[in-house]
Amino acid sequence: MQKAPPTPKGFRDILPDTAKKRREVINIIAGVLQEAGFVPLETPTIEFAETLTGKYGEEEKLIYKFKDRGDRSLALRYDLTVPLARFIANNQNLLKPSFSRYQIGQVFRGENPQHGRYREFTQFDFDTVGSNNFEDDAKIIATAINCIRKVGLKEATLLINDRANFAETPVEVIRAVDKLHKIGEEQVKEELKSQNMAHDDIENHLFKIKNSKPTENLLKIFELLESKHSLKTDVDFTFDPTLARGLDYYTGAIFEMKPSKDPAALTIGSGGRYDNLIGMFVYPDKGGGQKQIPAVGFSFGIDRLIETLSGSILDHGYLCT
Repeated sequence: MQKAPPTPKGFRDILPDTAKKRREVINIIAGVLQEAGFVPLETPTIEFAETLTGKYGEEEKLIYKFKDRGDRSLALRYDLTVPLARFIANNQNLLKPSFSRYQIGQVFRGENPQHGRYREFTQFDFDTVGSNNFEDDAKIIATAINCIRKVGLKEATLLINDRANFAETPVEVIRAVDKLHKIGEEQVKEELKSQNMAHDDIENHLFKIKNSKPTENLLKIFELLESKHSLKTDVDFTFDPTLARGLDYYTGAIFEMKPSKDPAALTIGSGGRYDNLIGMFVYPDKGGGQKQIPAVGFSFGIDRLIETLSGSILDHGYLCT
């Protein structure tokens, strides 16, 4: 018999043991980021709905929207990246010439709850804004790998691709391929067939994607990862031509962190370069031009990370510090 009101579907209480593990992991990651020169930042949980809409493609339907007593359209933040873009557009004086921040916060998505997915969850983001230098892409990647090694996942690997590899690919193909490791190639084909795409077109798109090579930009980033950060390809990171990242705001290098060498494993972190997003919030200058502010970042999903660690490390009492 139920003794008290339940939590809404997709929302949950976090018990003391798990809360303690979360705090340990967050503190370790924060320590790595501070040593790397990132500073803390906090933004509101609620934004104007128009701030969030038009940034997430088909995922926009998952945003929690509501009206306040003044009939203003508000929304719970979907991620920490768009609020950062809004913040930077209003605080460009912080770009000297770049600004590196980290943030921990709750985000909300009205999706179907399942293993490793909740409607409220915790993200831990870090980004560098104001630089289009490949060294900052490499630093973000290296810092993400350093963080995951510090919390004890020695077999984790980062999958990397470049959105430029999809420059001539229809958006419906990109969104379907983004699910390839999760649902398999045959299901991807079925999804595209259901959208009335011809069989030969599907086969041609998939062949081209699977046989893509690292772009010149990625080769520069890989060289920096190996020479400057002492990371190893196919050990710490690997090129994955099928990695697509579904969010529309990515423009360059994209990446996903897997807890093992299995690309089908649940993603525990992701990110990429998004050079056009912040400019969407910057008013045109007197000449009518819109200022573009480049950025690159990474986000850990703390809930998934804790679930992964609880099955392999934390419950054995030797969390690395």
